[in-house]
This record gives sequence, structure tokens and C-alpha cells, in this order.
Amino acid sequence: MSVCLATAALAVGLSVNSFTLAWTHSVERTEWRETWRVDGAELVLGEARVRGSGAGMEPPDGAVLRDGWWVYTQDLRVPALHLANSGATMSDWQFCTALRCDELNAWLATPGSRPVEEFSVRAGSECRPLVQQTDRRRRP
Repeated sequence: MSVCLATAALAVGLSVNSFTLAWTHSVERTEWRETWRVDGAELVLGEARVRGSGAGMEPPDGAVLRDGWWVYTQDLRVPALHLANSGATMSDWQFCTALRCDELNAWLATPGSRPVEEFSVRAGSECRPLVQQTDRRRRP
């Protein structure tokens, strides 16, 4: 199994069968975590948890409060997650595998580049940047 982390300029393929995304909600300033697994060409949401509730963060029916986290599962299968940094959050997205947990920029940014603003996580072995770079030739 594999996933592809991609920005407009860079793509990184990872041989993993599950991962966790974590971030801080931009309004409520509370942590959110989702654990995903790869099933063929789809990403399947395993468990989600949010520390608190509020603006757009209401836990769904069936959520259980456990150690300060609303924990729930949903039947959600998608080919890709398309995500962005709002600029209003206190921290970057965290992308974690069994071997490494780091900020998204540590996975995808290149030296001297701007912080990642938009990215995708896709299931499958095909891994390419979100938008193919065009050949920009100067006119004489």
C-alpha cells in the first residue's frame, strides 16, 4: 500500500498502509486528529478525535467523550484528501506514520521554499505534483 503527499511543485510517495493527520482548528484553537488507512485506491477514515467542540467542530452522533477527546468513527472512503493551510492556525499540519511524525513542511518543503499552502494526500502508487509545471520560456 502507498500514499502520495503532493504540492504544486513536489510529490513524495510513501509505502505506508496507514497515517494520522493532526492539526489545530483555526478558530477554536483545539487539536483534531484523524487516522486513515489505505484500501486499494481509496483512503478510509478509521478514527477521528477532537479535543472539544465549537465553531464547525460539533462531534457527530455516536461520538464518545474519552479523556477529554470526542472520539468517533465514520464510514468515509475517498480517493484523496485536498487540504490547505489557512494561515490562521498556530501550527502546521502534522503527518504521522508508524516511523515518523513531523510537520507537513518537513515532509514537503524544499530548502528556501515558502511554507506549503495547499497539498493532497492520495491513495495509490501514482505520485505526481498537484499541477504540472509548465515550460516558461522567455520571449526574445
